[in-house]
Amino acid sequence: MKLKNTLGVVISSLVAATSLNALAQGQGAVEVEAFGKHYFTDSSRDVQRDGELYGAGVSYFLTDDVSLGLSYGEYHDLTSKDPVGAGGHKNIKGSLTSLDAAYHFGQPGVGLRPYVSAGAAHQSIGQANRGGRDRSTFANIGTGVKYYFTENFFAKASVDGMYNIDADEGEWMAGVGVGLNFGGGAQQQVAQVEPTPEPAPAPIVDNEPEPEPELVRVELDVKFDFDKARVREESYSDIKNLADFMQQYPQTSTTVEGHTDSVGTDQYNQRLSERRAQAVREVLVNQYGVESQRVDSVGYGESRPVADNNTEEGRQVNRRVEAEVEAQVR
Repeated sequence: MKLKNTLGVVISSLVAATSLNALAQGQGAVEVEAFGKHYFTDSSRDVQRDGELYGAGVSYFLTDDVSLGLSYGEYHDLTSKDPVGAGGHKNIKGSLTSLDAAYHFGQPGVGLRPYVSAGAAHQSIGQANRGGRDRSTFANIGTGVKYYFTENFFAKASVDGMYNIDADEGEWMAGVGVGLNFGGGAQQQVAQVEPTPEPAPAPIVDNEPEPEPELVRVELDVKFDFDKARVREESYSDIKNLADFMQQYPQTSTTVEGHTDSVGTDQYNQRLSERRAQAVREVLVNQYGVESQRVDSVGYGESRPVADNNTEEGRQVNRRVEAEVEAQVR
């Protein structure tokens, strides 16, 4: 694939991403980037001077911190060390395809996120004085830092060490890049409140007064670990009780409300509360069979604490998802 075609695909992806309702960073997010790197070659390659690698890549976040990325780049400005014929120094062409996993430090969101990476690469490069192409397999390690100017736009700087397994040689690169992050987190669902139909009047028998309807209610309070949106195993029985009640009274519906403590930014806590509410909703719908149109979810971030956020005990109480269902029975 030619470099201009590769960059065209990435640029098209960047434009498309900006036109979407881009979601937050985190698990499930996709990053696309364009980069330029300075290539410091091993002396045994008969290269007169180091060159540049220009390319693009795409990464998928397996968790909030771990991503798996594929990149492609083409070399420029590489020339042979010795003159080749009357034409002078030979221009050397080549490409590098890499697959790397990266671990990011810090919290997703606006600001600085250092990272370390490791992976493998395949290099196809012209040979200076022998003709043909040299194809080599590399083991990569690297480190760098990304700065997120917004939730979706970032710049990065990196240093990569490259070990040529076939030739037993070491090389390295240093570079910069820019990119977009989109697609992570859970989209907030707008709660829809359906009007409760008025109960039909019961016929009067023998002039005896009709018993007053009794209001019954089931409440749900699910706690979460710090900075997590995974439902704990011990909470499933409480969620099942709510699902059983809704199955018993099919006219009911509910809104699942997510909350966080005050640690972190308002933006990050808002998205975390939405993910927690969505996680409980998915258990109700997908595992216990409540119809999806009867369960909405909404996140309130850190705006509705029920305990003191200045203590660990209070913050644990505030990391919660709440829901309630009411029904009238006679």
